[in-house]
Amino acid sequence: MSDPVIQASNLHRSYRIGKKSIEVLHGIDLSIHRGERVFLCGPSGAGKTTLLYTLAGLEHPEQGTVHIDGTDLYSLGPKRQAAFRNAKIGYIFQNYLLLPELTAFENVLVPGAIGGVDADAAARAALERVGLADRADHLPAELSGGEQQRVAIARALVNHPPVLFADEPTGNLDSRNSAEVMGLLLGLAAESGTTLVVVTHDEHLATRGDRRLIIKDGTITDTTPVSA
Repeated sequence: MSDPVIQASNLHRSYRIGKKSIEVLHGIDLSIHRGERVFLCGPSGAGKTTLLYTLAGLEHPEQGTVHIDGTDLYSLGPKRQAAFRNAKIGYIFQNYLLLPELTAFENVLVPGAIGGVDADAAARAALERVGLADRADHLPAELSGGEQQRVAIARALVNHPPVLFADEPTGNLDSRNSAEVMGLLLGLAAESGTTLVVVTHDEHLATRGDRRLIIKDGTITDTTPVSA
C-alpha cells in the first residue's frame, strides 16, 4: 500500500466551558491512504467533527501533528497554511455554506479566485460533473437542498484537491437525496482518485466506503474494513 496521504499523530484537542476543560480528542493516531474512502462514525459528542476540522486545518490541535500529502500542516504559517488548504484540501459542510448573493457558478469559482487562478472553465466543468450545468446562473435560494449540496461538492472539487473532507454532507437531506448525493460524492472521488473522509451518523451510508472508523469519547475504538 502507498504511503499515507493523511497522517495524524497524538492529536489532543479540548474546549473550555466556564472553568471546566473538556478534552474532545485524546491522543488520536490515524493513517489514511491515497484514494481511500473512510467514514468516521460514532455517537453525538464523540469528537467526529472536531477530528475532521483538526485534520483539515480548521482547528489547531493543542498537541500532535497532521501531515497532508507529506506536508506538516501545523508547521506552516497562517498564509502558507491557507494557500496549502486551498490547493490540497476540499471541504463540504452539512449546511452547504454557499454565499447567498452569488450564483452557483460564482460560488464554485471562489476557490480559484482565492488561489489567483482563472477557473471559469474548471468551474463550469465541475458543475457539469455534478449535473448542474443548467443551473449555473441560479442563486442558492433558487436551488433545492440537494442541488445546493451538489454545488458545494463542485466547489470543493474545482481545484482538484488530493483530499476531500465532508462533515455530515447528507445531514440536511431526505433519504432519496441523501443516497443520490452520497453516490455522486463516492463516484467523483473514485473517478479522480481523491481521498475522501466523511463524518456521518448514518451507519448504512458508512458501509459504502472502504473503511469505517468508530470514534467514542475522543478515541478511535475500532477501525473496520466495510467488507469485513
